[in-house]
Amino acid sequence: MRQLVIAIDGHSSCGKSTTAKAVAAELGYAYIDTGAMYRAVTLYLLEHSIAFDDLPHIEEALHQMQISFKRNRKTGRNELCLDGKVREDEIRQMRISNSVSEVSVIPAVRHALVRQQQQMGRKRGIVMDGRDIGTTVFPDAEVKIFMTADTHTRATRRQEELAVKNEVVELADIIDNLEKRDHIDSTRAESPLRRASDAVLLDTSHMTIDEQVDFVLERVSAALFAPVAASSERNGG
Repeated sequence: MRQLVIAIDGHSSCGKSTTAKAVAAELGYAYIDTGAMYRAVTLYLLEHSIAFDDLPHIEEALHQMQISFKRNRKTGRNELCLDGKVREDEIRQMRISNSVSEVSVIPAVRHALVRQQQQMGRKRGIVMDGRDIGTTVFPDAEVKIFMTADTHTRATRRQEELAVKNEVVELADIIDNLEKRDHIDSTRAESPLRRASDAVLLDTSHMTIDEQVDFVLERVSAALFAPVAASSERNGG
């Protein structure tokens, strides 16, 4: 069976990563969380005291840092590694969320990570989620989903995720962060967050994760078998 590229884009905290991971596991595909990659760059710049407008040092840092993913055998979780060390928990902290959109608008950062993402997906058989997968990274992806949800639902989900990690944040602060990120991501000049013309809209405001996964898998099945059915019809099958 041919291998597909599945692009899942959309806003923060609408279930992209959880859904993408489950879809990848169901299909036996690789999963890449591109948002984690931008968070890793943000973490690196903050830890090395590199200002977000210091382009020469940012470009130097992009050549030095190593971003990869490692599967945790105990939890089955796909974890981000920065320079060989698992940093999954650190990149999910609120301080990174407050800065990642500022880093994501830097053209040098986007160019470097898009190249790496395209290299990761060269063999296909991959589920990739982010902000610009279906528009910039893989505009030829066979399956494109654009996920969203109302802001209050997204903020509540994000608050619950942080609470599990013992990070207490007021709901109003999370809503402010999400709205700020939405604005920056949607209005940036380089690869803005937008729904690809051929992406299917998925509003997860009132959906369970299982329902979201089933929705995507139905689109995958259509992409895999519709051409076969069309061919069969042409041949009188």
